[in-house]
Amino acid sequence: MWLPEAAPVLPLAEAAPVPNAPTVIGVLFFCLGTIIYDPLESHFGGKEEKKKKKRRRRRKEGEEEERKRREGGGEGGRRLREEKRNREKKREGKRRKKKKVSFRKLRGRVNGVGYSPDARLIPYLELAGFGSAALTRTFDLRYDLISALVERWRPETHTFHLPCGECTVTLEDVALQFGLPIYGDAVTGVSAIAEPAVLCYSLLGASPGDAESSFSELKFTWLKANFQHLSDNATEEELLCAARAYIMHIIGGVLMPNSNNNRVHLQYLPLLVDLRSVRSYSWGSAVLSMLYRELCRTTDPDAVDIGGCLILLQSWALYRMPFLASVTHQPYVYPLVNRWSIYPGIGRSYTVPIYHLMIEQHAEEGFIWTSYRRPKIAAIIPSSAYVDSHLWCTNAPIICFNVVEWYHGNRVLRQFGCRQYIPDPPMQVEKKVHGKNKRGRHGQHWGVTHRRYIAV
Repeated sequence: MWLPEAAPVLPLAEAAPVPNAPTVIGVLFFCLGTIIYDPLESHFGGKEEKKKKKRRRRRKEGEEEERKRREGGGEGGRRLREEKRNREKKREGKRRKKKKVSFRKLRGRVNGVGYSPDARLIPYLELAGFGSAALTRTFDLRYDLISALVERWRPETHTFHLPCGECTVTLEDVALQFGLPIYGDAVTGVSAIAEPAVLCYSLLGASPGDAESSFSELKFTWLKANFQHLSDNATEEELLCAARAYIMHIIGGVLMPNSNNNRVHLQYLPLLVDLRSVRSYSWGSAVLSMLYRELCRTTDPDAVDIGGCLILLQSWALYRMPFLASVTHQPYVYPLVNRWSIYPGIGRSYTVPIYHLMIEQHAEEGFIWTSYRRPKIAAIIPSSAYVDSHLWCTNAPIICFNVVEWYHGNRVLRQFGCRQYIPDPPMQVEKKVHGKNKRGRHGQHWGVTHRRYIAV
């Protein structure tokens, strides 16, 4: 068999070498160096350059200030101080912006009486209108919850703005939770007592100071030490003095406490001269005005403490929003605030952000507008608490000595079982009246000062 002869395979020509060609490894090192080292160099180098510029700018500012101080005289000094204040404000603003957002937790204090009244004092306390309030038992306050409520408070309307609408602590809450009278004369008078020792001896039978001493407050420890234990053969006058001391402790420790004080102001004592006329004062509106004032004051971000009847505020929140309490099987008792003093209280406490979230998620559907109409609660409330119920939805100023706040019951009609209409613009107390304190106003009669609001 014949096969054709294959053509010869010629060798390929050898490629000529290219002079100075970069190798693959060299190219790789060049790319890595560009990616890694250049940004680091520019970063650290830029940072150092910024620091140098900042130091040069400050040195230049210092030299400029020194020059102005030497040349400007008095006017230059004032101008220099003003410019310095402006720079400090700018720096402070930048520092605040850099800070992380934090939630404020307020502090407060409740000074419960710490002992039950003697059985012989009960008739006198009931005569004065403090029979139910005298049975109040203090409980642990959840300041995270109170702080979360303060963030929802609006000073212009004295209401909380929740997802369900406007709501607030009302005269109904004071009357039904404490049994205090809400109709009567304004709780007012002279806040500076000329002869405090004489007043204490005449109404309490004892005084923390001698006749020459000057004081304006009574310590709770002094009240407890002198009036907790009564002798078996105590006279009627001694029982009257002990009843006044107990009422003073309730007023200053539970109903209208200061934010960081363990005393009660002596201004309330002249109102307790005749226990039969004590009921003629509107103590419920006084308690509410003090609570409103403290809620308005603590809307200031710089405020760190809160006073007022915090027991009422927390109890109101738990009755209206039961989802805020992790334990809700406690029996209902009267006064209604005592429900949360029964073990285990309201259960565990949460942080301010958690309470914020709970209110945001559940208040729209879980808020109970007419919480006191539930059969179990209505059954234990005495009929005397409803005597002045026609005042619950009123629109009027509420007063306690130097404190004047406006009560807007017409803005929360759903809390009284009524249909809510579009309310009128809220009434406002004059700025010079709102926030007025008692400092430097010795001998001033607040009933005369606020007579235009009392007349309303």
